[in-house]
Amino acid sequence: MKRGFLSEYFEGVAVKRLSAVEADPVSSNQHEFNGVGSMRKMLGSGRQTFTARFAYLGEDEDDTSSAEGFLTWYDAREAHPTRSEYRLYFPSTAVSERAAEGDLMVIGKRQDGTLQVIIAMAGSTAENQLSWLFGVPVQIETRFEIRAFKDDTDVEVNFAARFILEELGVEIEEADTDRLNGLIEKFHGVFPSTAIFSAYARDTLPEVDPREDPDAALLAWMEQEEKLFRRLENQIVSERLKQGFRVEDSADVDAFISYSLSVQNRRKSRAGYALEHHLDEIFRENNVQYARQAVTENNAKPDFLFPGEAEYHDENYSPDKLSMLGVKTTCKDRWRQVLSEAKRIKQKHLFTLEPAISANQTSEMDAHHVRLVLPAGLHSTYSAEQQGKLSDLQYFIGVVKERQSLV
Repeated sequence: MKRGFLSEYFEGVAVKRLSAVEADPVSSNQHEFNGVGSMRKMLGSGRQTFTARFAYLGEDEDDTSSAEGFLTWYDAREAHPTRSEYRLYFPSTAVSERAAEGDLMVIGKRQDGTLQVIIAMAGSTAENQLSWLFGVPVQIETRFEIRAFKDDTDVEVNFAARFILEELGVEIEEADTDRLNGLIEKFHGVFPSTAIFSAYARDTLPEVDPREDPDAALLAWMEQEEKLFRRLENQIVSERLKQGFRVEDSADVDAFISYSLSVQNRRKSRAGYALEHHLDEIFRENNVQYARQAVTENNAKPDFLFPGEAEYHDENYSPDKLSMLGVKTTCKDRWRQVLSEAKRIKQKHLFTLEPAISANQTSEMDAHHVRLVLPAGLHSTYSAEQQGKLSDLQYFIGVVKERQSLV
């Protein structure tokens, strides 16, 4: 196991597509996965019952399910002197009820000996991301393909891999948190505003030049801010947990749940604000004229409007000189929100950090004149055909500056 690699989180994974008898309770009540013989490399030879976490991932943010349960691994012919017939039994859960024939399934063995079962809807972004993360072809069939993460097959957890793992609920361990301790004293154990924290993250990386390579700068700033935030969060949350959640002599469950939700919501909202703050700094450093949250039709407020609100509302100002950029850390189905944000601009641009969005989604975006903008370092998570329709940040800045030079 190496810090900063997949082996830190998974000993190995088994990947396959679900067959009808595995996914459809009408077709079969067997509750066993087929083609499991190759999994002996990962699960061993003796009968075992593994604690398991199950997750179903659809195409949009609300189309998910999760459950706690178990998987039982056993040899149905263990009494036979020469033959073995291994099986993997699973119980009915909210996740198994959502599964369908053709869905992609990943069974990952965690370093603590538990199993993580992830089922992704066929053709979805989640399927694309799992396929890319674990290095298996999307065309995989109904027999398990095993990947063990050892020295010669391990995979470094880069920005894209970290993004996907966190979407799966895997907590990322930072390898260099000790050197970040100074921020505890700087912020006196409380969260500063998002703008102040983003500026601090940039200040800790003085070698990063947003003019020379804006794409690399953005990823470096986002990664650094994530590390800093998690270090500060760990300290603040630890102190709060030490205080406990009690009302008189009883545990205050509602207070604990409320606090837990506030932690999760802070993580999500802070990432979105951080992305906007860093883009703001990059546009400023590259001498791009723009307005943030300018008002267009029906009180819509695109994240960035180029060159500004006055020009947008000037009927004599050519639409060919206008640009807009929506900003979403993850697209899911929310990319449609940009369609109504600036009606004078036919070609919308949408910036995201989400790797490996499905071909179905990017094709639909293209049909609605939405062009994705991603840091250049994330383009390789997309297919060659998709990459031909992506823009990176440096290219987008060039387009906007060229339009502004036409004034």
